[in-house]
Amino acid sequence: MSLDFNKQGGLIPAIIQDSITNKVLMLGYMNEESLAKTKELGKVTFYSRSKNRLWTKGEESGNFLHVVSIAEDCDNDTLLIKVNPVGPVCHTGADTCFFENNVEDIMFLKFLQDFIDKRKQEMPEGSYTTSLFKKGINRMAQKVGEEAVETVIEATNGTDEGFLYEASDLIYHLIVLLSSKGYRIEDLANELKKRHK
Repeated sequence: MSLDFNKQGGLIPAIIQDSITNKVLMLGYMNEESLAKTKELGKVTFYSRSKNRLWTKGEESGNFLHVVSIAEDCDNDTLLIKVNPVGPVCHTGADTCFFENNVEDIMFLKFLQDFIDKRKQEMPEGSYTTSLFKKGINRMAQKVGEEAVETVIEATNGTDEGFLYEASDLIYHLIVLLSSKGYRIEDLANELKKRHK
């Protein structure tokens, strides 16, 4: 990073965004020392203008912001830090400092995709997802077919609860199949977007 800390008197704004929901959680300021500590701890550490010291978010409340990624903007004077928050972010007890609920359930599919991709890369023993990857493309495709049939049966002759359960199994197995083919759920979203008129 070639950040310009001199432009604003030694401090740069840091936009904090939830890595799963994509909600903007808060804005804080960092100096070179707080950025270095953020990288060292893996927890967001600001320079507190009111306390005139470094301040690790959550040091008193336990509501830490665990760093997922750090990016600088095109002018090298602002940071975007994606995090996994622990608990509410705002000192008022709100999910965000903008009083928004930090919920976006659809984004869990991206999290699930990342999780499945990680399983594919690491192949931990005892994981159901690992066992699917080990069985190969034919078995994964077969599982998608089986889950599709079970979803249809529940939709036509089952319960709403059963339908949602089987449809969830279908989506999970489809994401595993996508991952095995080198694709992601976002590729399906892109294809659907192209078709939308």
